[in-house]
Amino acid sequence: MKKDEFDRTILIDSLRQSFAKLSPRVQVKNPVMLVVYLGAILTTALFFLAFAGIRDESQGYTLGIALILWFTVLFANFAEAVAEGRGRAQAGSLRSARKEIKARRLESSNHPEVFDEVFSSELKIGDIVYVKADEQIPMDGEVIDGAASVDESAITGESAPVIRESGGDRSAVTGGTTLVSDWLVIRITAESGASFLDKMIAMVEGASRKKTPNEIALQILLVSLTIIFLAVTFTLLPFSDFASRQAGTGSAISVTNVIALLVCLAPTTVGALLSSIGIAGMSRLNRANVLAMSGRAIEAAGDVDVLLLDKTGTITLGNRQASEFLPLNEIEEQELADAAQLSSLADETPEGRSIVILAKERFGIRGRDLTALGAQFVAFNAKTRMSGIDYQGNGIRKGAAETVREYVRRSGGDYPEECDKIVKRVAKEGGTPLVVVKNNQVLGVVYLKDIVKNGVKERFHDLRKMGIKTIMITGDNPMTAAAIAAEAGVDDFLAEATPEAKLDLIRDYQSKGYLVAMTGDGTNDAPALAQADVAVAMNTGTQAAKEAGNMVDLDSNPTKLIDIVRIGKQLLMTRGALTTFSVTNDAAKYFAIIPVLFFNIYPELAALNVMGLTSTRSAILSAIIYNALIIVALIPLALKGVKYREMPAERLLRRNLLIYGIGGIAVPFLAIKLIDILLTACGLV
Repeated sequence: MKKDEFDRTILIDSLRQSFAKLSPRVQVKNPVMLVVYLGAILTTALFFLAFAGIRDESQGYTLGIALILWFTVLFANFAEAVAEGRGRAQAGSLRSARKEIKARRLESSNHPEVFDEVFSSELKIGDIVYVKADEQIPMDGEVIDGAASVDESAITGESAPVIRESGGDRSAVTGGTTLVSDWLVIRITAESGASFLDKMIAMVEGASRKKTPNEIALQILLVSLTIIFLAVTFTLLPFSDFASRQAGTGSAISVTNVIALLVCLAPTTVGALLSSIGIAGMSRLNRANVLAMSGRAIEAAGDVDVLLLDKTGTITLGNRQASEFLPLNEIEEQELADAAQLSSLADETPEGRSIVILAKERFGIRGRDLTALGAQFVAFNAKTRMSGIDYQGNGIRKGAAETVREYVRRSGGDYPEECDKIVKRVAKEGGTPLVVVKNNQVLGVVYLKDIVKNGVKERFHDLRKMGIKTIMITGDNPMTAAAIAAEAGVDDFLAEATPEAKLDLIRDYQSKGYLVAMTGDGTNDAPALAQADVAVAMNTGTQAAKEAGNMVDLDSNPTKLIDIVRIGKQLLMTRGALTTFSVTNDAAKYFAIIPVLFFNIYPELAALNVMGLTSTRSAILSAIIYNALIIVALIPLALKGVKYREMPAERLLRRNLLIYGIGGIAVPFLAIKLIDILLTACGLV
């Protein structure tokens, strides 16, 4: 479906929903708009009572007021329906990925040939299933055997398949995704109706959305203001009657005008848009491919003070790359490069490939005829912690300094002190040293470097301007961590990080009143994720990490945490800006309308009619027409959000007060006067 057709479908559906939401059960959920709703019902009743001779205003005028109030309620419903419509559309595409399929339920993971076929909805937690290539994974689970490529595009939108395998941090699989190759044996971790996909659908539809503390506090403020204005406006009825009797001129204010005045003075603008602001905030997060388990988490993201980021894959590219060959004094650099490349030709790791490329770039050394050399490769393993090649009586090994030192000395060779100095220098600069030895002679060191991502330093600078402290978390030693932290521009770092150290760091900041955000993907991250105020688990991570977090990044991109903070701040900024506009807007309408109401009792009040409004009726009609139209005008802002600007909270507050505070005062005066002129020119008042 094209974007224009998609938007048109949402708008048509939202129009239908606007009328469906006129149900009292829906309206009672928003106390501010409930006042407008009841006002529309009362003025409609007054219109029909006029046919029986019971009237306090002309029938046409009462009908006009009633219609405008109904339109005001419909506009508020429309704003909420559009925000919800986006969620329903996204949920529809997700729901298409959830199908009732048959699954092979195994009696034992050791015998995949023995199974019974069941529907996916019948699977229970702990069941073991076998899935082959081109088949859909029936339910969320954890891989306990096998390795395969999985197409997760139905959920993440990414076309490239990802590897899922048993053990490690990439064992979690999601129901509704499809195997592209090989096979997997999966232990089910969720039941039908409680899967990850089900949670996503519920979240994007907004069905399980709960109001956040800030939203509840704002709702209380709006209700309080409405009650105050309710008391003020309805006291005008007896007061105006008493004043007219005392002055001997004029008449009491009509019930129709009192209702219209209440609607104008109550904070209907932000009351009408409050729900759509919250829903739109979650929708923006969903469009960024992040699933928030609660609205509270999004708001907390907007107030984050401290950001904990994993080094690998977040700050650095995640793959160390060879950047330099550092030979010993009597060794030629090309000789070192040649030996390092030979030992890496069969090394398919990113580090091994980068050594081959660096040797080719520096000295033009290209691939050899390994068959002619009679080469035998020595693969890296956890026990030896080395890799290498044996050919024509020669043996080359490369590996960590401690491992190579032990290997050389065990073989009766000499490990020079000069090599130790180079190793320490590389480590101090934040690199990883690989020592190369040929025929038991140390040739030198390959300098592997963590490459800091482009633009990361600038992003951390932006966060610093927002008042957010960034902390890099790494398992590296303190010297290496310090060098990378300095290059990346983070404010602090935690080296040799353990699960306990991460947890203690978060608790320490929280005890000082800070809000802490963190990303993680492993089971060892789960305790810290559970403790953090904003915890973003990677979709590629373990089930434990996803259950501990309050958000899941479907793209598994750790840098997304920075975008989440921006979206959270934008949500808070939007709500604050519209609240500021609404309050000053109501104050302006108060001073524009009240003097005109008492013209016929106190002619002296004409001096306060600075806007030169034609009459009481034109003032009331102009005000409630404006009141309805301003809601429509602000719907795009509520859905899109106030433009995000990276600056401290104090400056943002001053800026919003200046723009939306002054705007809230100026716009009503100009708009009400313009509408008054048009109504007068058309002879409607």
